[in-house]
Amino acid sequence: MSNNYNTELTPSLISSLKKIRHVALDMDGTIYLGNRLFPYTLGFLKTLTENGIGYSFLTNNPTKSIEDYLAKLAGMGIHATEENMYTTSIAAIDYIKDRFPSARRLFLLGTPSMVRQFEKAGFEACTDDPDDVPDVLIGSFDMTLTYARLCRAAWWASQGIPYIATNPDKVCPTSERTVLVDCGSICKCIEHATGRKPDITLGKPDPNMLQGILHRHGLQPDEIAMVGDRIYTDIAMAHNAGAFGVLVLSGETTLETALEAKEAARTQKNPEVYPPDLIVRDIEELGSLLVASRR
Repeated sequence: MSNNYNTELTPSLISSLKKIRHVALDMDGTIYLGNRLFPYTLGFLKTLTENGIGYSFLTNNPTKSIEDYLAKLAGMGIHATEENMYTTSIAAIDYIKDRFPSARRLFLLGTPSMVRQFEKAGFEACTDDPDDVPDVLIGSFDMTLTYARLCRAAWWASQGIPYIATNPDKVCPTSERTVLVDCGSICKCIEHATGRKPDITLGKPDPNMLQGILHRHGLQPDEIAMVGDRIYTDIAMAHNAGAFGVLVLSGETTLETALEAKEAARTQKNPEVYPPDLIVRDIEELGSLLVASRR
């Protein structure tokens, strides 16, 4: 392989790759970066189909509704249905309906597209008013966030309102010359101001997203590969679900960071770091390895 890390097709790796029947794909940093589709993505999806391997798209980015994500994928030439998609907005909706069945009114830190997803599910968005008391507070990746709404969210957190974070990501990958502050950093701000953390943080690395795919397709954990660009979300979720974790170097994580994580896990210096089962340059390289394992 044309890289300086080990992707040798050992008997153990061949055995693991041959079992893969479904690939769960992170989106930003894995199949595209920002609004730029990687040139190899469509070819990779075709390779999966030709080899009888299914695929789904998972994202910790809740800023778009399912409809908006499908429209974005279609605009890039990728055909997908609602069955192919699972976002942290959907995870939060499922969690609220299960744990707080009487909840209707939510204070949402989220984009208009995300808010529409919650409204479609039957919820109402609370206003920035101390008398408009929500049933649940939702912290999320909000690129439309204003200071006033951040302060109101901190107020509800300080008042003991049930508090859910959609995802733990600190930043969102981007090809632009900026830092996109993500949900984990926004919630850290609220924690610093109030002393309160979210009651639960959904999305990757929570294994529920993968377990839904396993159930939907009748798969065993070792028959699904979780592919993404982040060790602390994508690879951690693969570990938590018992799936095969593939780290791509096309997004947030550098090779140096990936190798440091593997060494930390090997020496048990950081037991909370889960090393990937496989490191590849990008999904194009993964496709080549999947094909080679079947020869």
